[in-house]
Amino acid sequence: QVQLVESGGGSVQAGGSLRLSCAGPIVTFAPMAWFRQAPGKEREFVARITWSGDNLYYADSVQGRFTISRDNAKRTVYLQMNNLKPEDTAVYYCNAMPPRQDHWGQGTQVTVSS
Repeated sequence: QVQLVESGGGSVQAGGSLRLSCAGPIVTFAPMAWFRQAPGKEREFVARITWSGDNLYYADSVQGRFTISRDNAKRTVYLQMNNLKPEDTAVYYCNAMPPRQDHWGQGTQVTVSS
């Protein structure tokens, strides 16, 4: 059973923007977060948001460029990514915070070329 579905990834040039979406039932009641995994690296935290949306936190590497938001009525969490860099290339995942093992989805690929 699919718990979370990520979408919105793609290929862009450095400096470009993408908006990722993540939909699933758990969004209606849980703090949520975005994570990413680059080739050959471990999955890392990117951003998190409380259920109410009034408390946000970002990894240093994306601070000032990425914005996390949510629409609980639509059961969707978003990640607006601006000024993308080649080092942002990764598969992006969402999950509850703290993550639930059975909620990892397939992710969405983001590729940034220089």
